[in-house]
Amino acid sequence: MADATTIVWEPTRGGLDTTAHYPGFPQADSIETLLLESGGCHWINLQAGDLVSMQADQADRELLLAALTCDNTATGAALSNIPYQPEFMQQLAVAENADERFNSMAIANRLQARQIQPDELNFYSMNTTLLSDIDQHAVIKAEQNYSLIVALPATSSQLVDGSEQSLPAISISIQRNQKDTEHPLPEPLGPVQREFLVSRATAYAYTVKKGEYIQIIDVEGRQCSDFMAMNTTALAAGKERYIDSTVSRSLAVGAYPQPGLHDKFYDQDMQPLLAVVQDTAGRHDTFALACTEYGYAERGFPGHVNCSDNISAAYAKYGIQPRRAWPAINFFFNSWIDPNSHQLGSDESWSRPGDYVLMQALTDLTCVSTACPDDIDPINGWNPTEIHVRIYRPDADIPRSVAYRSLPESTPFMSTETPFHPRTSALTKRFHNARNYWVPQAFDSTGSIAEYWNCRNKVTVQDMSNLRKLDIYGPDAERLLQLALTRDISRLSVHRGYYALLCSEQGAVIDDGTLFRLAPQLFRWCCGSDESARQLEEIARENNLKVWVKDLTLKLCNLAIQGPKSRELLQRLVFTQPAQPELNNIKWFGCAIARSHDRNGIPFMLTRSGFTGELGYELFCDHRDALALWDAVFAAGEELGVSAMGGEALEMLRVEAALMINGAEFGGDIEPDEAGLGFAIDMRNTEFAGREAIERNRLAPRKQLVGLLIQGDELPLHGDHIFMERQLVGTVTSAIRSPELQQVIAMARIATELAEPGTQLEIGKLDGHMKRLRASVCALPFIDPQRVKARQ
Repeated sequence: MADATTIVWEPTRGGLDTTAHYPGFPQADSIETLLLESGGCHWINLQAGDLVSMQADQADRELLLAALTCDNTATGAALSNIPYQPEFMQQLAVAENADERFNSMAIANRLQARQIQPDELNFYSMNTTLLSDIDQHAVIKAEQNYSLIVALPATSSQLVDGSEQSLPAISISIQRNQKDTEHPLPEPLGPVQREFLVSRATAYAYTVKKGEYIQIIDVEGRQCSDFMAMNTTALAAGKERYIDSTVSRSLAVGAYPQPGLHDKFYDQDMQPLLAVVQDTAGRHDTFALACTEYGYAERGFPGHVNCSDNISAAYAKYGIQPRRAWPAINFFFNSWIDPNSHQLGSDESWSRPGDYVLMQALTDLTCVSTACPDDIDPINGWNPTEIHVRIYRPDADIPRSVAYRSLPESTPFMSTETPFHPRTSALTKRFHNARNYWVPQAFDSTGSIAEYWNCRNKVTVQDMSNLRKLDIYGPDAERLLQLALTRDISRLSVHRGYYALLCSEQGAVIDDGTLFRLAPQLFRWCCGSDESARQLEEIARENNLKVWVKDLTLKLCNLAIQGPKSRELLQRLVFTQPAQPELNNIKWFGCAIARSHDRNGIPFMLTRSGFTGELGYELFCDHRDALALWDAVFAAGEELGVSAMGGEALEMLRVEAALMINGAEFGGDIEPDEAGLGFAIDMRNTEFAGREAIERNRLAPRKQLVGLLIQGDELPLHGDHIFMERQLVGTVTSAIRSPELQQVIAMARIATELAEPGTQLEIGKLDGHMKRLRASVCALPFIDPQRVKARQ
């Protein structure tokens, strides 16, 4: 049996490759079969690695082929050794009048959907004599994602006295790439200009124009990809200007992307080259070298293939000088600086299959991407794989986002704009990522200090949609919450709420939030972490409870209306039915279902709660009503001086009010009393998770949360150590400069023996001992210790 003649479509090289063979076309369960009849046409969508086999029953026929890439570019570059045949293209161009035997109307409709004109297609001709031998067939291998159009035009000999003569068909078999089925590439983010695969242990150089987007995709996960970009204009002038890690670090003042901040890479002339737009992995190395032959040789592997040599070889066609060691952005490379030895460490990548980084070119660039060959370290999971690169057109208009995973194994949720974004984005471009949402930091016309004072003296509105909202309902809803939360839920009335904690069996605080009872067996838990949902579901399963836990975070958005005039504002807006509490009768942690203005107004849940220490309320509405509610609130508060408030002002207010947050005052193994949250423990509830551990630890608590009044205007950081002389006695959890107290204040967790107000301590800076900030212990909260404002 003769070897199969093989056609391999390789867009990075072009032309035909008859050196690779696929004898017998291996059988697999994933093979699809098609018959291409005379006068017919098929549109076949292919992914990289798919194989298309064609065999003809008759020789000397013309088979026409066209390739349409993902970016809607009609191309035949990989089929260029086949003679060009325009006739069928012309038949497609008049598809409306063509014989249905061509199936051309369906093809024309697909082209129209992609905004491609039929006359833009380049059809190439192949004689079926090549396919007619029983021992021969042609195989097309897809080296990237594209659509293959295969046509078998009718011939004049087919028609006899106006009737059709039946001619044999061509058999087409499609074998899908099992690897791509296991790890499919992410869906394109917009119109694709071009794309290519970087085979493992190789590099590929390419150019992009200003405004185009570059997507670096980790196909199978845990694969490092070194990236370098040169300024094309400077390169044409004989100057190699490329990504400079020191300049980028200095100008960006950070390693991870934020919208408008900390997202750019610069060259040696401090000119911006790239902006990070999206990131699903979240962990990369931006300052180390690409791997080198020297580095491998030093470890006993001389001659090992390496990224630096691969980059030099790939860049050679652009006249770029080779280097023994290339600096690079090492995408998906999990590295860190050890805080004790200050050495660079690394481990397996955090990236999963399909994770990617998306950047936008800020000038014309000459880029190179590698698929790292390192198989002697954990950085590629000891198994180097491939990298896929997509280039998108400048008009793709792809939004900024980073991946948020509620659990390590969760499908990533790309951070998005809240339903209030059309209003907030008109007032500021300063946003920060809060789990899965972009929320404002401060507003242009006011700034954080003015927003702080507006909340203290007037009324402010804040987008708090990143708050988690869980509905717990069913016959055993109360039972579940009694087992999970630190309050006695049996004592909670309808239209009332509790601040409560969710703790582990070891007594550590997992999450905090406010629980509202909307009906006898219907509760709404407004909390800060997705871990709440997982814990509640686990407790329900373990106890075989009849209860539902429904996550409404994406459906319900919420505004915080805070400040001494917040009630006056809502008096102009809120309407409640007789069965619901009236606004003026809703006390601290009360709630009601309300509408704007009248019985036909916007529906929302109204709660008397907040995170500022001031009189305040929160409104929870359906995401479809967000803009209408925002407008209604600002219209009602216009005469009262209402203004928007961002996260920076909120941080000042919450620290002054001694309101604790996850990741600062609690988290990890921190117990409620250590976090200053002992007031949220109700020992009348004898069943909640962690009760025994909390009761045991209360007998001899080692740490206590206190306030610190700090001398001078230098601001300590979260995690700074607190000393008595040379002995470490505590840690700073949060610190601000208080606008009202006109001094720096902090919350800190210190040894219980030192928690007496007036105790003199020092906060260590410069390794803890070379510089000290003097501080004295004080009680919490710093302002309004009896919470009179919030209760009024």
